[in-house]
Amino acid sequence: MLRKAYGSALHSSKHDRFDAALLACARAARSAYFKAIKKAKRDHWSSFLASATPQTVWTAKRLAVGSPPLRFPELPAASTLSELNQAPLNHFVPGEPARFLDTILLLFRNCLPLFLDEVGRALARSSLTSAPGPDMTPNSVWKRVHCVAPHLIHNLLAHLVT
Repeated sequence: MLRKAYGSALHSSKHDRFDAALLACARAARSAYFKAIKKAKRDHWSSFLASATPQTVWTAKRLAVGSPPLRFPELPAASTLSELNQAPLNHFVPGEPARFLDTILLLFRNCLPLFLDEVGRALARSSLTSAPGPDMTPNSVWKRVHCVAPHLIHNLLAHLVT
């Protein structure tokens, strides 16, 4: 009943947002609804504790206190502490890179030489928020590397293509 009154008052206040009386009515209905929920929970907890037996007192304690947090996170692939230590590193820094780059570069063996300004223009057009390419390196890293050492990316790409 209170939920229905709260829902209709909320709908009315959203329909006519500039009516102060409807907004006050919606706030009062929301307050009454949530107070009724708190009261029902409090009453239920009180009745549960009043009827607690020696067998259910530990259930009451567990519900009141909760369970302690796990000391170590659970990872399905890690069973020892050393494996648990290596799991984030293995996730964020994978071991062996994929070998698909060689097959992609075979198509570009007979290309014209790559110029430094072409690398700069290509990086300037790339978006910082776009997904990383096949090497899984974000564009923000490539742009930062190009700002710090402009010849590094050019030399790397020129070496790969030739």
